[in-house]
Amino acid sequence: MDERQALAAFVALGQEHRLRLVRALVTAGPDGSASGALAVSVGVSASTVSFHLKELEHAGLVQSRRDGRSIIYSAAFPALSGLIAFLMSDCCQGRPEVCAPAVEALAACCNPKGDITHA
Repeated sequence: MDERQALAAFVALGQEHRLRLVRALVTAGPDGSASGALAVSVGVSASTVSFHLKELEHAGLVQSRRDGRSIIYSAAFPALSGLIAFLMSDCCQGRPEVCAPAVEALAACCNPKGDITHA
């Protein structure tokens, strides 16, 4: 991700409903969620959620697909990962303790409690 893409992503995320939508889509996982369900979860009208989802899609943070008569939105996980990598790419400067909290937070969300990895 380059600086221009990161700026577009941050502009899109700089609005309360859009940030909530991205968080709801991250929670929904790769299967995503219908726009109507997203409107209810965020607490906005269907037309408002549609506007915000288009802005997020334009920034590359969400993607959509048609499923019958519904449009299903999902988080663009590679773009979100790229945004995190953009922020953290120059982290540490030889001091790994600086990045440790961020790395631990990401590891915790990707490895649910009770999930034991066997080597």
